[in-house]
Order: sequence, then structure tokens, then C-alpha cells
Amino acid sequence: MRRREFIAVVGGAAVAWPFATRAQQPAPMKRIGLLIPFADSDRLAQNQVAAFREELQRLGWNDNRNVQIVARWTGGDTGQIPFVAKELVTLKPDVILAYTTAVTAALKKETDTIPIVFVVVSDPVGDGFVANMARPGGNITGFSNVEDSLGGKWLELINDIAPRSSRIAVVFGAATAADGGSYYLRMIGKAGTSAGVEIIATPVHDADEIERAIEIFARDPNGALVVTPDLTTTLHRATILAAAARYRLPAVYSIRSVAAEGGLISYSIDSPDMFRRAAGYVDRILRGTAPSDLPVQAPIKFELAVNLKTAKVLGLTVPATLLARADEVIE
Repeated sequence: MRRREFIAVVGGAAVAWPFATRAQQPAPMKRIGLLIPFADSDRLAQNQVAAFREELQRLGWNDNRNVQIVARWTGGDTGQIPFVAKELVTLKPDVILAYTTAVTAALKKETDTIPIVFVVVSDPVGDGFVANMARPGGNITGFSNVEDSLGGKWLELINDIAPRSSRIAVVFGAATAADGGSYYLRMIGKAGTSAGVEIIATPVHDADEIERAIEIFARDPNGALVVTPDLTTTLHRATILAAAARYRLPAVYSIRSVAAEGGLISYSIDSPDMFRRAAGYVDRILRGTAPSDLPVQAPIKFELAVNLKTAKVLGLTVPATLLARADEVIE
């Protein structure tokens, strides 16, 4: 080979090597943000996040191998949610899992481009997160935790276990419930009219207000509680449980684990299943599907739990038909 041709070949190879090296570089690691409005010691939230992570792994996403999961817990301080939402958005994750209505609202204010998958949101259309359930539009989609028949179901359960109840206090977080609590009141109010019971709106903000509201409600007889599934009532579930026990009030809860914690009865979605399904949406978004092409999903699995120990303390007899329907009976 002549000298000039040799130089040309070597020079061409030298130019090609950097391109080949760059072509072999692995794709940038994907990043998933989680915003969880509880303390990281909260067992309910821990179990839900564990279900989400396990399903992601089953779908091929392994933390710190091909994806980075950035979890932010607010310690149960609702006032921190806007600040943590802003911080999480500045990290520019590829998708964010938003837990509850309050978290989704905070993230919506911070970004209209980063995909958001919500969970435990009762009224995504009414709260303005999506245009409609089938075609959400924008950068937000997810999983609702309530459907219209639940209001009637909760009242039916109270009638089954405490048939003398004629006054129902609907306990909800004034600042965190869907549509300021109106969503639940409309749902339960319609069922209450049909059942002939009085529905009493009971908005609360914190533990002290919960205690006062339940104490005042309990001054009149034949009362019972419906505790709605919002951030405030979930954060302060121990206070609600203690007050219901102190004033001997039958109560139906919207989270299954509350029955295990001492609540009389719960009828709720299967929340770990919701988090697993949310992982499926995160997977699809990471692989290129737009959130606007993923319809908002309604709950599909419900669970009934009854605490016989609490029923005994309240002097209530649980019908055999109700026990037969229960997914869990706590003795």
C-alpha cells in the first residue's frame, strides 16, 4: 500500500472510532418520581408503594439498574406538599406517580409536560385533572378510587350492622377531599334520601377538629359515621378510630386496613391492586405511550372487612349474611 493511501485508511479509522464508541453507550437511565403525602413509617403507604415497586420489577424495571426511583415523602404534613411537588418537578423525571387528590393538584400547578399517573383520586374530572375519563388529554391520567355506587354501599352496611342509625356524619377533609367534600356529600346524600336517614356534613382539617366534631355529633342518639377516603381522614385515622370508640359510634371506613386497626367495618378498593395497575401505566409511558392515550381507570376490586371485636365492644350483632360476604373477619 502506498504511503498516501495508508494515511487515508488510518485517518478514516480514527474518525470512525469515536462514533462507534458513542453508538455503544447505554441509553440514559429512566427516572420515576413518587410523591407520597405520608410519613415513610406509615404502614399503609409502605405496603402500597411496595406493590408498585414489585410490579415495576415484574415489568422489567429494576431500581438503580435501568431505572431510578426518586421517592419523596412529606411526613404527613399537608403544608409541605406544594414545596415537595416543586422540588420533584425540578428533577425532571420521565413520569411521576401522584398519590391523592392534594398531591395531583400540586403537581398539576408545577408542570403540564411531565407525565403524571395519579392514584387514590376520587373525582379527576370534577377537580380538573382530566378532560374526561375515556380521553384524559394533557399530561395526566391514572386511577380513581371511588365510583358512584359506593355511597349507597356504605349506608347499606351501616343499616346492616347498626339498623337504628338515623343520623350519618360524613367525615371528610375540607382542604383535601374531592371538590372540597361536595363530591362525597352528593354521592352519599342521594343514597341517604333513598334510605330515609339524615346526612350531616362534617368537614375537618386536623386531629383537634376531628375530635371536637365527633364529640358534638355524638351528643344526639342514633348516630353513625361514614369516613371518606381522602388525605386528611387517612392521615388522622387513628384519631377518628379513637373518637368513634370513645363515643360508641358505629363507623364504616373506606380503607381496608382501618378495620384491622380497630375500625368496625370497611368497604373499599383493593389499594395494592390499584398501585400495581398504576405501575402498568408507568411502564407504558416509559416505553413511549402518551398519558393522553391512557384512559382513567375506575376501581374494579372491592374488599369488605368486619371487626368482630369492635362490634362486641359497641354491643352490635353482626348478621351472618354480612359475615358470609366479608373478605376478612377480624376476631
